[in-house]
Amino acid sequence: MKVNYWFRKLLGKDADDKVRTAVLIFAVTAFIGHLLIYMLYQLEFIRINGEARTLVNSPLSSLYTPFSILLTYETYQLIRTLPSSFSTSVGKQYEVVTLLVVRDVFKRLADFDAKDEWVFDGELGLILLECITFLILFFTALSYRRSSDVSEISTVDEGELDSFVHSKRIISLMLFAAFVIMAVYSFSTWTMSVIEGKGGVDRQIFFSDFFTILILADILILLLSYRFTVDFANLARNTGFILSTVILRVAISAPGISAVILFTLSGILGLAILRISSEFVKQKNT
Repeated sequence: MKVNYWFRKLLGKDADDKVRTAVLIFAVTAFIGHLLIYMLYQLEFIRINGEARTLVNSPLSSLYTPFSILLTYETYQLIRTLPSSFSTSVGKQYEVVTLLVVRDVFKRLADFDAKDEWVFDGELGLILLECITFLILFFTALSYRRSSDVSEISTVDEGELDSFVHSKRIISLMLFAAFVIMAVYSFSTWTMSVIEGKGGVDRQIFFSDFFTILILADILILLLSYRFTVDFANLARNTGFILSTVILRVAISAPGISAVILFTLSGILGLAILRISSEFVKQKNT
């Protein structure tokens, strides 16, 4: 079928191998290029004005470029996991957001001046809180990776399952098309802003809009699942997963301490839902 053909062509294992190789080469090249721009700026061979100077105010700023490329690849991986179980897809979203928080920490470290007076309620305190948030999200992502197959609550007939997976592959292909368009648009507009001296570093670039579309895709998959199961525990669990990802989406757009609180809340909520559903499965099987 054409859907399966295009899914294998664009999101299959062979496609993933090619994309991963290209991403690694691109990330290393971009990292070296960013470092060269930093050195040229420090040696005053080039001039960078406006907000774009945040990209060259420290060698650590060069980490932003390869991490952004790797985050884009992880987003591609997220789209590939969409036809899998709901928990696997949600777990991948936590992996993406975990790396997003790490990138924010690197950005703050690049902007942090150790010579300034250390005030806990200032930039230093925010770095500490973001590191704690990273640990919570990291633990949540690993928990989903370990428990994704165990926590499925109900099963459906094989024929119905194939139909459901087929529907999710269609959604994945649509999401992939949106991903490519949004990535190209975000990169081109950001590049033009940098040239004009306005392009800074912001987690909202690309990810805010993409996670909005991703939530809509999750809701569509949830509605489609009503055709195959009416089990309350399963539907409530998946609805809770969507709630945790909605909080992630709001956190991406939130500033400072608000983002830290929302990221932490989402991680705790997602972990609690996973543990409760896993315990339910264990009790049901005994």
